[in-house]
Amino acid sequence: MKFRNLLLLLAVLIPLPQTGRAQTSTPATVPAQQQQPAPDEGGPQTDDGPVVIKKKKDAPEPPPPAAPAEEKIKNPNGANYNLRVDNPLVSLDVSVQLDKTKQFVPGLKPAQFLVLEDGVEQKVDTVRMTQTPITAVMLLEFAANNWGYIQDMRNASYSFFRSLRPDDYIAVVTFDLKTHILNDFTNNKDVLGQALQSLTIPGFSDTNTFDALYETLDRVSRIEGRKYIILIGSGRDTFSKLTLDKILAKVKATPNVTIFTIGTGAFQNELYGGRGGIGGSIRDMNYLQAQNQLKTFAAMTGGLSFSPIFQGELPDVFAQINDSIRNQYVLTYRPTNTKPDGTYRKVKVLLVDNEGHPLKMVDEKGKSVKYSIIARDGYKAKLPVE
Repeated sequence: MKFRNLLLLLAVLIPLPQTGRAQTSTPATVPAQQQQPAPDEGGPQTDDGPVVIKKKKDAPEPPPPAAPAEEKIKNPNGANYNLRVDNPLVSLDVSVQLDKTKQFVPGLKPAQFLVLEDGVEQKVDTVRMTQTPITAVMLLEFAANNWGYIQDMRNASYSFFRSLRPDDYIAVVTFDLKTHILNDFTNNKDVLGQALQSLTIPGFSDTNTFDALYETLDRVSRIEGRKYIILIGSGRDTFSKLTLDKILAKVKATPNVTIFTIGTGAFQNELYGGRGGIGGSIRDMNYLQAQNQLKTFAAMTGGLSFSPIFQGELPDVFAQINDSIRNQYVLTYRPTNTKPDGTYRKVKVLLVDNEGHPLKMVDEKGKSVKYSIIARDGYKAKLPVE
C-alpha cells in the first residue's frame, strides 16, 4: 500500500517526456547588433554595419495613348458647299421737298425710287419713312471781324435753339483761329441757353472754317447713327492749314453726316455790295466764293443752304431744316460694283412713274409743281482691310 502511494507521488512530481511532433522551442534572443543579415544579391555585405542596397531607378512612365483619328465626314451625296459673302449694304437718307413751299412729300412708294450708282441702275431693297430726333453740332463762327456777322450768328443760333425737341441732343462748338467746345451733347435746354449767352466778346478775327469743319467731322464720325452739322458763319477762310480740296475730300469720306449751312452777312452785302471799284469787286468776289463753299458743303451731304437777309426769315429756315431732318425716306440697296477698291461712287436718286419716266407732281388744282430730291451725292467704297 505504501509502495503504491509512493509510485503515484513520483508520477506527479516527475513530468513525462514530450514527443518530437508536439515539442516547441523558443530560440534564444540575439541582440540586434550581433544579428547578421542574410546575404542579399542587391548589394555588398559588411560585418559591422547594415546592408547597403543600391536604389533602383524609377521606371519610365509609359507614353500617352495616341489621339484617336478624326472621323472623316463626306458631304451628303457628294455635294460641294461654297461660302458666300454678301455685298455691303448701302443706306441712303432721302428727302423729297416741294420747291415753292419746302414741304416734305410723303406717301412715295418703293417702285417710284430709281437709284443710279456711277450711272448703273441699282435694285432698291427697302424704302421706309422715318421721323427721328436730332443729333447735331452747332458749329458757330465767332470771330472779331464784323459785328453784323456776329448778330446774324446769334439770331440764327437762338432760332434753332427754340426749335429743338426734348429728345434732341445738341453740342455747341465755336471757331475763330481754333475750335472751342462750349458744351458737349446734351438735351438740356438750360445748358444750351447758357452756352449761347456766353458768346459776348470774341477773341481773334481769323475764321479758319476749313479746319473747324474738318475737326467737327472727325469728332462726329465716332458717333453711331445719323448726325447733323448746323454750320452758321460767313463761309470765309483765312489761315486754315487745309485747302478747299482737302476739306471736300473729308466731307466725301465721312458717312452718315448731313451738313446744313446758314450764311451770315447777307444784309451787309445787300447794303454795301455792288459798289464797283477794285475794293468793292474783291469784297463781292470773296462773299460770293464763301457762300458758294457753304452751298457745296450742304449739297454734297444732302443738306440745305440758306442766306437769310432779315431776321424774320429764320423761323421759316429752321422749320425747313427740321422738316428735312425729321421726315426722311431711308433707301437700302446692295451695289452691283462689289470691288473693295476704296473709290468714290457717285449716287443719284430719281423719282419715276410706272413706265420709268420722270415722276410728275401736281397740286390740288391739278397744276404741275416742281420738287427737289435731297440726298448724298455718293459714298466711299471700303478697302479690302476694312
